[in-house]
Amino acid sequence: MEWLTDTRTSYDAVAEDYATFVRDALGKQPYLLAALRLFAEQVDDGPVADVGCGPGQVTAHLNDLGVAAYGVDLSPGMIEVARRDYPALRFEVGSMTDPLPAAALAGIVAWQSVIHLPDDLLPAVLANFRQALRPNGLLQLLFHVGDETRLKTEGYGGHPMKVQVHRRPRERMTTWLRDAGFTVEAELLLNPETPAPQALLTARSRR
Repeated sequence: MEWLTDTRTSYDAVAEDYATFVRDALGKQPYLLAALRLFAEQVDDGPVADVGCGPGQVTAHLNDLGVAAYGVDLSPGMIEVARRDYPALRFEVGSMTDPLPAAALAGIVAWQSVIHLPDDLLPAVLANFRQALRPNGLLQLLFHVGDETRLKTEGYGGHPMKVQVHRRPRERMTTWLRDAGFTVEAELLLNPETPAPQALLTARSRR
């Protein structure tokens, strides 16, 4: 799949600069910090996959909150940075389009990673997430809100990139989640009055 190769190559190119950009960003976003804290309080004991973990800052924060989280990312460059910066934690190279072990996870976090998936693949990926979760497993998604796709050609540090960025209506995402076997428990719209709003959805796998 060409889009998969382009995404991997692009994030390999920007890995170091992206890690610098996001290293302290989470601490400046109180709503996202609160969402992670609530996730940590509600998720059952067991492993949690941070899918599309990038340089690992969310994985590390979840571990600080007492969650047994590990990171998975398509980009070997991102995983190299994550392993260097958080050597005590587990990070793996992998694609969210590949099935995860069935009923193996207590939770999944996917922040700003499904934004690169084409519409025709995203429902199947959400179904894979559902199969990987135990009954009552918790899923948290963060994504761009809108109804358009743009090609990102330049990234962090001025490096060339070639990635599709998909903005999606919340209603479409919640419909896909329900169709995949989730019950949506909460929706949070961030920065609704800006040109680039984001949505955070929390859902549970049905028993």
